[in-house]
Amino acid sequence: MAEYVRQPRKKYCQFCKDDAKFIDYKDVVLIRKYMTDRGKIKPRRVTGTCTQHQHSLAVAIKRAREMALVPYAVPVVSGRIDRKSRG
Repeated sequence: MAEYVRQPRKKYCQFCKDDAKFIDYKDVVLIRKYMTDRGKIKPRRVTGTCTQHQHSLAVAIKRAREMALVPYAVPVVSGRIDRKSRG
C-alpha cells in the first residue's frame, strides 16, 4: 500500500480575490454562505477568509442578526417521537 498523503488545498480569501472594500450586512445571500445551518459563524479554517475579512464578516453577521435579517439561532427539529403520545 502506498504511503500517499493528499495535501489539503490552500483556501484563498474570496473577498481579497474580488477586491471587496467592505462587507455589507444587508447582503443576506452572501452572509448565509459563511454561517452554519444552525446560525453560527463558520471559522476561518473552514471558510478560508483572511483575518481582516473574517473580522468584518463577523461584524456584518452580528449587525444582520440585530436587524433581524438573519436569525440568532435556528430551532432544532428532532426526529424523536414522544413516547407518551404513542399510546
